[in-house]
Amino acid sequence: MCGIIGYIGNKQAYPIIIKGLKRLEYRGYDSTGIALLQKGETIIYKQKGKVSHLEDTIVDENLSGTVGIGHTRWATHGEPNDMNAHPHASQNKKFVIIHNGIIENYSRLKKKLKARGYKFISETDTEVLANLIEYIYEKGNVSAEIAVRLALTKVIGAYGIVVICKDEPDMLIAARKGSPLVIGIGNNEHYIASDATPIVEHTKSVIYLNNDNIAVIKRGELTIKTIDNAEIEPQVQELTLEIGAIEKNGYDHFMLKEIFEQPRSITDTFRGRIASDLSEMRLGGLLDIMPQLEKAKRILIIACGTSWHAGLVGEYLIEEFARIPVEVEYGSEFRYRNPIIYKDDIVIAISQSGETADTLAAINLAKEAGATVLGICNVVGSSIPRETHAGVYTHAGPEIGVASTKAFTAQVTILTMMALILGKNKGTLSEESYLKLIKELTDIPKKIEEILKSSKNYKSIAELYKNAGNFIYLGRGYLFPVALEGALKLKEISYIHAEGYPAAEMKHGPIALIDEKMPVVVLATKDKSYDKIVTNIQEVKARNGIVIAIVSQGDEIIKNMADHVFEVPNTHEALAPLLTVIPLQLLSYYIAVIRGCNVDQPRNLAKSVTVE
Repeated sequence: MCGIIGYIGNKQAYPIIIKGLKRLEYRGYDSTGIALLQKGETIIYKQKGKVSHLEDTIVDENLSGTVGIGHTRWATHGEPNDMNAHPHASQNKKFVIIHNGIIENYSRLKKKLKARGYKFISETDTEVLANLIEYIYEKGNVSAEIAVRLALTKVIGAYGIVVICKDEPDMLIAARKGSPLVIGIGNNEHYIASDATPIVEHTKSVIYLNNDNIAVIKRGELTIKTIDNAEIEPQVQELTLEIGAIEKNGYDHFMLKEIFEQPRSITDTFRGRIASDLSEMRLGGLLDIMPQLEKAKRILIIACGTSWHAGLVGEYLIEEFARIPVEVEYGSEFRYRNPIIYKDDIVIAISQSGETADTLAAINLAKEAGATVLGICNVVGSSIPRETHAGVYTHAGPEIGVASTKAFTAQVTILTMMALILGKNKGTLSEESYLKLIKELTDIPKKIEEILKSSKNYKSIAELYKNAGNFIYLGRGYLFPVALEGALKLKEISYIHAEGYPAAEMKHGPIALIDEKMPVVVLATKDKSYDKIVTNIQEVKARNGIVIAIVSQGDEIIKNMADHVFEVPNTHEALAPLLTVIPLQLLSYYIAVIRGCNVDQPRNLAKSVTVE
């Protein structure tokens, strides 16, 4: 969740760190800080608020130094304020540390350190770790590397840390368990970050730290060890990320850019996986386990947030075409409710970042039970691809906006392909239908382009309902998960309360809320539930509710009933989620903009939820 950036080399560290922190803002944060090593002393500047505020505050300070670290904090232990912001120094100023994650046993460690004379000035678990390292360093008369390693053996929880030791100034120490870290390799210099976005403009050669790895980084020298002190040969990888992908490129917000990128991101997701003559599709990452998939008696899909909604669409698709029972679980609930997992189950974990803590914990639980675990994620080198038996990358490209858009449609695209391949292989989907659906899927990007051509039409509707206190979203079948996703988008970025429901469930409670002030967004494309959804709209109108309908092109029936109508091109009902979610993204975006909300960095939210 929080952002980490560090540098050691021959350049001035501050410009690299401050720009890196700005690159990391998309992850979500509420305070920020930097530490620079100057003449054997570590100078710390930190405060609540945005990176730009910190930059303005310290503009006249001495910001020299070729070793430094920076952090953006999303508050867990202690409220967002200057004192709780990172970096944190140990009591005797020997160590300075930045930390992502949560130290679960920090209270017990803190109590022991207090008994040994340590005092604490923040409410954070991170300061506890800094003092624990210092205590071991001084008491044991050991090197900084050994002190860090021994301290981490006493820690329960998740962490990604970078440490500066005042007594060993030409060195950064980094360690990871559960919270991602990537090391960039330059010319006699090294960068370290929580993801590749702040270092891609400096180097394309990177090393992803694995769990329980410690990196000792000196000028031009890198050593990686396990927490048990066994040296590891670094595996250098080449970044495919381009700097242009993390710039706005003329758009007002990253979210708008990413909405408009969906024709390309969906194409990139199926490119190379569908034959040029549209006769076949393959997912190379699943070839080795395809026999197990075809024989599966049950599939469990595990995800959180928007990825969970994509999983719900996947449930409809796989059950429809492959006739395999599917259950969709929240990762955060799955890991705590003693779930029933069979060895012949297939578990599919979905995550944009590949680092979602609850989903990773659920993966480990499923593996311990002997199930085959597959991953669907967007970030190469992230934890989920390394922890699963097989999987598929979505190729959506970097998603900087906290509210997910193109990652959702890319995930749904992969799940659609999985369902079609399974159905064809099992014989539960006819060859004719299989080929027709391949063609329909390849037509989706240009149909999204059609929708985006009228994107500005959403502004006038957004203006009408910018002050609404509540929204209801309704959908049936494949479009029920889309209703949930539309409601989530509105909540996330405009702070308007919104709820999604299966349309048939409206009369079992939510209909009590409907009056002349209640906008009801209805997903009503032509499918087998069309007549039923028309009835639901009539029920809303009979109670003076406001209906905003997403309909198929040429629809005249609902157009004459609804207050506002947005048309989407016709497609097979199984693919309708890929089209109907676009208007909901646009509506949420324009409402949020008109309300003056921070669209790309909504309050209290983080892009990559790496803590429980």
